[in-house]
This record gives sequence, structure tokens and C-alpha cells, in this order.
Amino acid sequence: MTSDTIAQTETRQPKRPRPKLRPAQKVVATKTWLNTLALAIVALIFTFPFIWMFFSALKPESEVFSSKPSFIGSEVKWSNFVDAWTLVPFGRFIFNGFFVSILGALLSLIVAVLSAYAFSRLRFKYRDRIFLLYVLTLVLPQEVLVVPLFIMMNQLGLVDSYAALIIPFAFTAFGTFLLRQFFLTIPIEFEEAALIDGASRFRTLWSVLLPQLTAPLSVLAVFSFIGYYNSYLWPLIIINSQELATVPLGLSMFTGEHGTQWSLMMAASTLAIIPSLIIVAVLQRQLIKGVALGGFGGR
Repeated sequence: MTSDTIAQTETRQPKRPRPKLRPAQKVVATKTWLNTLALAIVALIFTFPFIWMFFSALKPESEVFSSKPSFIGSEVKWSNFVDAWTLVPFGRFIFNGFFVSILGALLSLIVAVLSAYAFSRLRFKYRDRIFLLYVLTLVLPQEVLVVPLFIMMNQLGLVDSYAALIIPFAFTAFGTFLLRQFFLTIPIEFEEAALIDGASRFRTLWSVLLPQLTAPLSVLAVFSFIGYYNSYLWPLIIINSQELATVPLGLSMFTGEHGTQWSLMMAASTLAIIPSLIIVAVLQRQLIKGVALGGFGGR
């Protein structure tokens, strides 16, 4: 048979009917569709403020709060992003935010890992009571801490410095509590085997325990980065010079004696959230894994 004959024979064959879904499969398919629709609606509700912020950044100043709200103004002003970048040294603010946030997140990870290992693996007197007092510091609001922290930074001569922005809030109990719960889920036999083989505690922590904590470490790193990056009250109190101002302080500079330049503030806010979006997108898998694991188990 020639190739043309074979092709004609294949085309003449009747198409197989699609298999009909069983009632149970129809129920599952309907639930999946409804769940997807519900998630799409919730996602739209949560992203709507960011969508509105972006389109407001493209409007003329006089139309941001117009009586007839609309996404698109009378003209699309991409120049608002350029003006927001040049009116104040916004590039410097983003650099300061990145520098403080990266170093702060790194220091927070180091402190949390060492303290969580001590509270979960080492045996010393009143360990659990000290840990309880340490965790209770989480109930103290930042507004209560800023005055004694400012006095301490002033006595150390660290006011208006990067160190004052980074050090005080790297020693919070949140990271310690989170990683301690994950440490408790790792069987103690792994560590005992490494110690029997002659590894030190630091080598055991670095080579045996930490490789199993990539997900919670990623979660803590992202939370710490965003916490430093979005902090406003403490930088407002401790920073006096514009050269050390962070992004939230830079955004407040669009408000002056003659009112707020809303279109420029929306443009600057859009630029400010890009780093956080990139970090969350890059570490999305680790974040989902860390949240799914929970970290609230124990032995």
C-alpha cells in the first residue's frame, strides 16, 4: 500500500467517542472548577489595590482622586516614574533598603540558628523557662521598644548609622521559635551519629542539621528581608540624614507643606514593591514548602 492509501484509510476510521465522566468524577470536576474560581476571585481581591496603584501612577495628578473613578486617565504619563525617581534620590533609598535588609536578614538567620539550636539540643539549667521568657518578648509592640533602643544606640554612638538600622531587630524571638520547632522534628540520632564519628557540634549543625532546614530558613529570610525593607517607625526615629534613608522614609518625602503628590507617590510605591515581588517569585517553592511543613511539631 502506498502512503496516500494509508493516509486515506486512517482518515476514514471513525473517531473514538470521549469517555463519559462518572457521577463521582463529575462531582470532583465541579469542585475543582469551583475551587479554582474561588481562588481566582480571592486573588483578584488581594491584587486589586496593587493594580489600582499602578494605574494611578500613570494618571495626571489632578485625576488621581477624580469624581469618576477609572483605571485609565485622560493621558498615560509614564514620565511619573521618571519624576518619582529623580525628584528625590530614590535610587539611593532602594540601595539603602537592600543593603539594610540583606545584612539584617543574614544576621537574623545567624542569631536564629544558633539560639534555636541551643534551645532545642543543648541541656542547661532553666532552659525551658528562659526560652519561655524569650518568646514572651514577641508580645511587646515596637512602639514600646523604640525609646530604650534609641537611648542604647545613642550611648553607643550608633545613631544615624547602618548599624543602628540592622542590629536591634536582628535578635527577635520569632526566628528562634520557628527554627526551634523544626529542629525538634529532626531525629536526634542523626546528630548522635555525627558526634560519634568525631564531628564537633558546629560541624554537626552545619553539615547535618542545616541542609534539612532549607525551607524554614528561606521562609525566615524572606520574612526578615520584608520586615527590614518595610520598616518605617524605627528608621524615622534613628536616621537623621537623607543619605541613610530607606524606602519608606523616601516615600514620605512626597508629602510636603503643599499636600501630597499622589501620582508620584503611587509611581514610587510601584517601584518599591518590585524587589519584594522578585524575591518571593524566586523563593516561591521554598516558601510553599516551608509553610506546608508548618514547623510546629516536636518530640
